[in-house]
Amino acid sequence: MRGFLASSIGVTCATALALPLALTSSDTAAVTRPAAETLPGSTQSLPLGPLGADRAGGAAPRDQGLGRRDVRPFSLVGVVWDDPDVELHGRVQVRTRATGTTNWSSWQEVETHNHEHAADPGTAEGDSGRVRGSTAPLWVGDSDGVELRVRPDAEGGAGRATGRAGRALPETRAALPAGLRLELVDPGEHPAPPADLHDGGAPQGAPGRADGVQAGLPDAAGSPLTAASAAASAVNADLAPLGAAAVTPLDRAHTQADLVAAHGGDVTRARPYVGPRPGIVTRRGWGADESLRERNFAYTRTVKAAFVHHSATGNNYSCSQAPSVLRSIYRYHVKSSGWRDFGYNFAVDKCGNIYEGRAGGVAKAVLGAHTLGFNSNSMGIAVLGTFTSAGPPKAAVTAVAKLTAWKLGLFGANPRGKTYLKSGGGNLYRKGSNVRLNVISGHRDGFATECPGRLLYKKLGTARSVSARLQGR
Repeated sequence: MRGFLASSIGVTCATALALPLALTSSDTAAVTRPAAETLPGSTQSLPLGPLGADRAGGAAPRDQGLGRRDVRPFSLVGVVWDDPDVELHGRVQVRTRATGTTNWSSWQEVETHNHEHAADPGTAEGDSGRVRGSTAPLWVGDSDGVELRVRPDAEGGAGRATGRAGRALPETRAALPAGLRLELVDPGEHPAPPADLHDGGAPQGAPGRADGVQAGLPDAAGSPLTAASAAASAVNADLAPLGAAAVTPLDRAHTQADLVAAHGGDVTRARPYVGPRPGIVTRRGWGADESLRERNFAYTRTVKAAFVHHSATGNNYSCSQAPSVLRSIYRYHVKSSGWRDFGYNFAVDKCGNIYEGRAGGVAKAVLGAHTLGFNSNSMGIAVLGTFTSAGPPKAAVTAVAKLTAWKLGLFGANPRGKTYLKSGGGNLYRKGSNVRLNVISGHRDGFATECPGRLLYKKLGTARSVSARLQGR
């Protein structure tokens, strides 16, 4: 049984499996999903309806929600609606009951502004027809009861409108988006995490290489792999054995030696400023169900910048629970929001553990859906937690520095430097404009948002300095 946690806030294969071709942002062909796997997890999708004036703390006529009810166990909630181009201007609050108890939480806020985390307009993912509008996901821990209310903002702004002579006019409320649904996500039981995750240490293991990929072959632990799992693991074949739960860390000398070997011994082609490779928990390590995502992988040309985010899912989790949080967010991104895969390229927990996010290879330029307008030629890193009023743990900031020192170094980027990215369209920069940004930027630098939280954003200077130092600059 997963512990209770309250917070506020693919490729087909015959005998041999070849690596899939990349999708580009101009791809419009239909993309299939991998064959079903047997990993646990589920999503309950419940339509919202009008709340009576005597329901949920005095609901107004245009409020929607759900009255208190029993449901199947879940650990994460979110609200979705039909049109991804429509924003939810209002307040979403939820109460949950811990599984097997009569204990109900207090009302918790669900972050409504999630439009800025999405695929760029005009891409195959953004124009798939499956994408929905969605709030941020909220981790609530193991629960079997729920109550929800959604109240639209007053029309004309947060304040109440006034007429002539300053007289207050009757308050009117903006319409809520059509097709509102409550999504209740069960991440499934926690698989055994890689060694040393409980105390925040780097994942350990023997480095190795997979020379071939076949469905049904055993992974490093002796378990058979499906085609989809084999494909997700094969893109990391130069870094870890097939089916490995973690990419093991290397010091800087061995990292650079590996790069020289990858370039056929040509030292001049290897990057001179690359930080030591950090330990990274793979998708296999955190239990990603590879049947959820689209089968192929999407790549961009290079990685010129890193955008740092917070997950806005709360800070009251243990590091051993982080894989469950990731599985929940992954399922919400794909099944509820309609994205092709997990939105971020990487995630970092409070203990400084680094996790592979979107599939395609941790050393490759994988196209994500993390910063609307700036997903091309960048990567997104989500720190699990909420850092608007709580400061990020030092271990998490250090992990961001280690990850960027290595990954940005592979593409020749200076963590202390500036770069230009072309906007794909957003609320700060018009489409096609070249925007000068820090190589390590916060989400708010590319979109009008509070993400990554005021206190994490203040630590990005430290992350840049440490990252550059790790690169040997």
